Amino acid sequence: MTGSQPHWEPRPDPATTRSPRRRRVFLWVFLAVQLLFLIWLIGGVSSGAGTPADCGTLDRETCNEAENAGTAIGAGVVILLWAAVDVILGVSYAVYRLARRR
Repeated sequence: MTGSQPHWEPRPDPATTRSPRRRRVFLWVFLAVQLLFLIWLIGGVSSGAGTPADCGTLDRETCNEAENAGTAIGAGVVILLWAAVDVILGVSYAVYRLARRR
């Protein structure tokens, strides 16, 4: 040996290096969830439209009002569930971003 130190370069840290093309997986998952809830809401509201077929002993007007009330309650439940899922997705994304931050 001539007294010189061997030359070596440290490996780049995978956590700090970024690929040239960032993948936006969360964005696509979020948009897919939004699309599913939108389809569910539109399908549920459209299924309540029209004249009720099986009213039993109720007259037509009362049966139609009951169906409209049920459709509104169902749409409200879907919207509340949609909001809850969005909050959960947002909080989990914030936790993920904070965990990856240096």
